[in-house]
Amino acid sequence: MVLSGAEQLHRHAEHVNSLNVFPVPDGDTGTNMNLTMTNGVTELRKQDTGGVGTRAAILSKGLLMGARGNSGVILSQLFRGFSRYAASSEELNAVQFASALQSGVDTAYKAVVKPVEGTILTVAREAAKQAVYYSRRTTDIAELMNAVLAKAKEALAQTPEQLPVLKQVGVVDSGGQGLVYIYQGFADYLNELTGHSSGERRSEGQAAEPSAVIKAEQAGVPSPRSSAPRNAAEVPVSAQAKLETEDIEFLYDMEFFINRKLGGGSRASFSEDAFRSALAVNGDSIIVIADDEVIKVHVHSKAPGEVLNLALQYGEITQIHILNMREQHRELLTAGMDIAPAPELFADIPAEPVRQEDPAILPADEVAPYGFIAVASGDGIAEIFRSLGVDIVLSGGQTMNPSTEDFVNAVQSISAQHVFILPNNSNIVLAAQQARELLEGERSITVIPSKSIPQGMAAAFAFQEDDEVQVNERRMNAAVSEVKTGQVTYAVRDTVFDGLEIRAGHFIGIADSKIVATKEDLIGACQELLSKMIVNGDEVVTILTGEEAKEEDTLVLKEWIRERYPDAEVEAHAGGQPIYYYLFSVEG
Repeated sequence: MVLSGAEQLHRHAEHVNSLNVFPVPDGDTGTNMNLTMTNGVTELRKQDTGGVGTRAAILSKGLLMGARGNSGVILSQLFRGFSRYAASSEELNAVQFASALQSGVDTAYKAVVKPVEGTILTVAREAAKQAVYYSRRTTDIAELMNAVLAKAKEALAQTPEQLPVLKQVGVVDSGGQGLVYIYQGFADYLNELTGHSSGERRSEGQAAEPSAVIKAEQAGVPSPRSSAPRNAAEVPVSAQAKLETEDIEFLYDMEFFINRKLGGGSRASFSEDAFRSALAVNGDSIIVIADDEVIKVHVHSKAPGEVLNLALQYGEITQIHILNMREQHRELLTAGMDIAPAPELFADIPAEPVRQEDPAILPADEVAPYGFIAVASGDGIAEIFRSLGVDIVLSGGQTMNPSTEDFVNAVQSISAQHVFILPNNSNIVLAAQQARELLEGERSITVIPSKSIPQGMAAAFAFQEDDEVQVNERRMNAAVSEVKTGQVTYAVRDTVFDGLEIRAGHFIGIADSKIVATKEDLIGACQELLSKMIVNGDEVVTILTGEEAKEEDTLVLKEWIRERYPDAEVEAHAGGQPIYYYLFSVEG
């Protein structure tokens, strides 16, 4: 059941991503849930033994350590509660299975400080309630799971009525959709095992299409997020037919490992940022996961030979897979979009290890009073945090959230009496808090709930080493509350948000998690955003430039601020963050 549920989620992760409320290019609910579930499945495969209770515990631990983002943490809590109920059981009957689902819901609600209805929590709750009700009427687990799935779908369809922002944008909750895919996998396996039918009737197109689209995605055929469907039933059957084969620019889909301990000779020192930059010259869709022994690489490239020559500098290349995506696309079109998925090279590999940059690890007899961990994306931003006294900078942000295990490992690598964690993203706070709970009794940890890079910087700046933990916590939380944050990126789909008509490709300005500006030009979007952030005119305005920001645009913005707000103090720093052209902070 778990393997089937994980496969369903994996195949539909991009659809879940596309349901992100904000039309920004880094919606990652599907990615986070998929990575979380994959970590749980990996642990199950490693320890394929025991009854239901044993396996549920193994799954729960894997999910817990691999949890990424709010959706991943909530998913891990659902199965954590399930495993607690099932702990001593070799098998579960219908009543016990339903009770285990309800236990998962209870655990997940307790883990979230302010539960919001119209989310994955609501879908899980309604599905579990149906399970408890239906378990009194059947002893058949497959029949029960079909009823649970039907109720989960019904609850998902109601989420726009419970959460106004979903109705405004015209989507269902992304986390809830991810859970429905997992439950779909559960039901599919049980129905196949027992010969049951889910009782749902689908048109021929609806039955065949989703797997075809996902197979196309696995083969590397690009699919713009702006055209992503709003629910699974609306996916167009011939979506890939709208793409021209010759438009696939980076046509070789490459996956391989570099073994750092093999290859002989003198190996070049490995810089992940430099390696990514070199791959980006003739490639995109780059994923690099590195530890001391192995580097895992995925890239779409025009020049596979150059990629392999580059990789050989760092060790011996193993498990090479190269697909021609144009060839795949031609076969897809001529064979009715029914091709084999790309090999799952990373299926049995543990989740991405902690990426630590210049950790300040002290000898055991030199324990510092305080240690700091911050999450950042961009070399410039990471350097600023180090200059503010942060010991470990975990690489992450919207597009790659650190897991609970990443935080645990980072904390354990710091020799300090007390560790402060700055998540710097609302989607990372829960994972940090979960790490704190796991280490309770072993390490003293405080999570400052910073939800943006500027908030995290303000908190780090407010810290005073001579003060006690509680005094610093109050001061840093106060600093976080006094910072106004702005971000500028581009829209990936047309939508209407809070009365703003947003067009795909236009620039959007986000002030403290609310879209307040949209313009066809970057400078115009920045100016409109800043005019709503700067109130008194005497604030301190800090500009963090992204990797795609141009120096001439930054100069124009600085001059505009000085002319419009002559009493404001303006600073600009190279942040190097992806996706967001500019990050702004405004402080009184």
